[in-house]
Amino acid sequence: MDENLTGKRILVVGGARGIGADIARRTVKAGADVVVAARSGADVRIDIADETTIAGAAEYLGTFDHVISTASAHHDVAVPDLEHDKLRAAFAAKIVGPLLLAKHFARRMPAGGSLLFFSGIVGWKPKPGTVVKGAANAALAALVTHLAVELAPLRVNAIAPGFTDSGIWDRLPDERRTALYDGAAAASLTGRVGTLQDVSDTALWLLGAGWVTGETIHVDDGTRHR
Repeated sequence: MDENLTGKRILVVGGARGIGADIARRTVKAGADVVVAARSGADVRIDIADETTIAGAAEYLGTFDHVISTASAHHDVAVPDLEHDKLRAAFAAKIVGPLLLAKHFARRMPAGGSLLFFSGIVGWKPKPGTVVKGAANAALAALVTHLAVELAPLRVNAIAPGFTDSGIWDRLPDERRTALYDGAAAASLTGRVGTLQDVSDTALWLLGAGWVTGETIHVDDGTRHR
């Protein structure tokens, strides 16, 4: 996919690694002026759970055509083991953070711009131990619809990836990693795991899809249907 983003200014929150880093790389390649934000190791510091960093970055950085956030904070435990602070952090990353990004950046963005957030397949495919992640991801899908209505003509969308080879599993021993990937591929409809390109292609398409808003785009190889 060769979306032309020449002249566009894009903020990628969570762009220091994984999916966010690949989107940052692809949007630069497409001609955009990209600013990467993260809690550390990026062009600018934004902690999605700290409104002062978001407000300060918006004031300092100015106008963007598109704002993207891949932020997440997982708390994958059984209900009896839930920890209040980690539960709050998970919802801060998926719900409070996007709302605060909208609060501080939307009014500075042009009518043709967009906000793009990241949900995930677990919001539609429950399993034990992922109730927090699942609820937060599903709530984000509702949030983008409400934001799209309130912030129109600014567009607001989300991507919900399935199991993606994003680098987070590289630390696992080879045998365990292979078994994990084989299981994920077997659960999909075309028999493979997702790649960074699969997700980034969708992100670039959404940045230019001027008649798509309020939607969550599933990039999961149909796994949620099984």
